[in-house]
Amino acid sequence: MASLSELEKELAAVKERNRKVEMDKAWEVSWLRRIIIAVLTYIVIVLFFIVAGLPKPFVNSLIPTAGFILSTLSLAWFKGLWMKYNGK
Repeated sequence: MASLSELEKELAAVKERNRKVEMDKAWEVSWLRRIIIAVLTYIVIVLFFIVAGLPKPFVNSLIPTAGFILSTLSLAWFKGLWMKYNGK
């Protein structure tokens, strides 16, 4: 049987793991993360459009970036729907 101090260490390890998991979840749904991804997506698309020689790369890059943002925002809704029917 485990000693009291071993159980306390295990409990502390579980609490630390839970804290990290909660922080990861918070980061995944944070607006800062979404904004960073949108900015990076925009920059990559602008660079691609410039290299490809496409017209108005700064304006035309807004459309795919907006589509990406909309797709990430809708994922929460789809996740909820999936959890409702598959979460059991």
